Amino acid sequence: MAGKVLLIEDEPHIVEAISFLLERAGWQVFTHSNGQDAAEVAGRIAPDVIILDNMLPNKSGIDVLREIRADATTSGKPVLMLTAKGQARDKAAAEEAGVSMFMTKPFSNQAIIDTVKMLAQ
Repeated sequence: MAGKVLLIEDEPHIVEAISFLLERAGWQVFTHSNGQDAAEVAGRIAPDVIILDNMLPNKSGIDVLREIRADATTSGKPVLMLTAKGQARDKAAAEEAGVSMFMTKPFSNQAIIDTVKMLAQ
């Protein structure tokens, strides 16, 4: 098995697609759809890689990322941020908060798989 991925995303179709791709590639995928307690869930699951949507219910992905980076159990976990908002200021905010990689939607299936593999190393 390749490892564990936590996918924090509220769009069901994206959750289904990414989960399918990664599970087929050997990853164990856990999903969560709410920003409010996403950082806490990341601490409990202890994933190898976190995929984080920028726009979530109840808390932004940037705020979740800051919480992940502030917690000793998750601070070093690689985080791939997905967003439909690919503007320079969005990317800069994610980088300032400590994102490992930034990917805009839509994305290719192979790009997700390759990026998760790279981040898990």
